Amino acid sequence: MRWIFMLLVVLNAFYYVWHQQQVPMQAKEVAPLSLYQDSRRDIQLLSESKPQERRASAVREDAPEQAVCLFLGPFDEPAQAEQVEQRLLSLDIGSQSQVIESAGAVDYWVYLPPLASRQASLRQLRELQARKIDSYIISQGDLANGISLGIFPRHDSADSVISRLRRAGYEPLLRELPRANRSHWVRIAPESRRLVDDSLLERLSLDFNGLQHQLMPCEGVASVR
Repeated sequence: MRWIFMLLVVLNAFYYVWHQQQVPMQAKEVAPLSLYQDSRRDIQLLSESKPQERRASAVREDAPEQAVCLFLGPFDEPAQAEQVEQRLLSLDIGSQSQVIESAGAVDYWVYLPPLASRQASLRQLRELQARKIDSYIISQGDLANGISLGIFPRHDSADSVISRLRRAGYEPLLRELPRANRSHWVRIAPESRRLVDDSLLERLSLDFNGLQHQLMPCEGVASVR
């Protein structure tokens, strides 16, 4: 009996091994980590996106547009601007005289840079004047103690002086000085702009020769008189 029992155990073990070999092994597929991370990045909660979009839209809607005013001018004299202003005020048209500065022509400054000391610059000044060269000591600014050799409205005039000084053994420099143009204008208040029609502009242009009208920003262009 014991041998029979042992034989049955061996047969069962053999059958188990044979059965396991008949079942094919299947590998479990796992998604790459990068795909998982990308999918998480693509997820966005509605609570995160919608309020931001609403806030951005609100900012765009609340942004004020820059006010634009009607300007009449230009006038060389402030008295002319004041006459137009008073005439408009008599018609209940809000207006105000203002001064507008704009970039104009350029002047050309010929000079010698400061030397090591004021005494050295003064000696150089006396030397220039002895040679009949118009020159002046600069008293202030970044060129203090330098020597001014003239300010000229034309570049070729400045070049002529520079050439003359170089022939005399000097090394002058040139600096551009922009000139600011100041003109007087009358600014029409935004709420009164509709009252200034073509007929009124025509009457004003007959009384004030060369009168122009332009639309410009109400702030940041002019300085109030």
